[in-house]
Amino acid sequence: MRLYSFFRSSAAYRVRIALSLKGLDYDYLPVHLSRGGGEQLRPEFLRVNPQALVPVLEDGELLLSQSLAIMEYLDEVHPEPPLLPKTAAERARVRALAQTIACEIHPLNNTRVLNYLAGIVGAGDDTRNAWYRHWVAEGFKSLEARLAGNPATGRFCHGDVPGIADCCLVPQMFNARRFNCELAPYPTLVAIDRSCQALEAFQRAAPERQPDAE
Repeated sequence: MRLYSFFRSSAAYRVRIALSLKGLDYDYLPVHLSRGGGEQLRPEFLRVNPQALVPVLEDGELLLSQSLAIMEYLDEVHPEPPLLPKTAAERARVRALAQTIACEIHPLNNTRVLNYLAGIVGAGDDTRNAWYRHWVAEGFKSLEARLAGNPATGRFCHGDVPGIADCCLVPQMFNARRFNCELAPYPTLVAIDRSCQALEAFQRAAPERQPDAE
């Protein structure tokens, strides 16, 4: 397998965690999202993913984009250890937690949106950072409420085994710290992130451990 990735991309970070949790080997193909106007916009990468986004997982002749789809593919093709729990109700809970991050928080704060705010809208750094922190706070507030005190929550988002929701949470926590978001109101998220960071699988996937890290 080959993974088109950028060390700081939170979507690619999710997939790196999933691959690491499953102990799967892959070749790392860096795609720098800002150098030279963005390597994701080059014709050779657009042939890989016309959406001009990472990650892309290449498995044989199969090319897969979108981090949640890639992680579920990995879970079906390489079912051990599982990233989703056993029952339909549990899987729905985990998917909802993951999608709160991947579909609600992240799309409002990804590189394309921040660049648009700066370049087209003319937002300065303070305005752009305030935008980022606002949407992180909105998402984290709901996540904290759903996780805190819920008997299904354990050391991780669901029980005591990490899964897809944790693969999404850890990169978002990394980004929140990059943008100096206030995390004190979210003790459950902080505790889950700490449990994840103690595992070698999460450590191997960290941005600073990637070959293109700056």
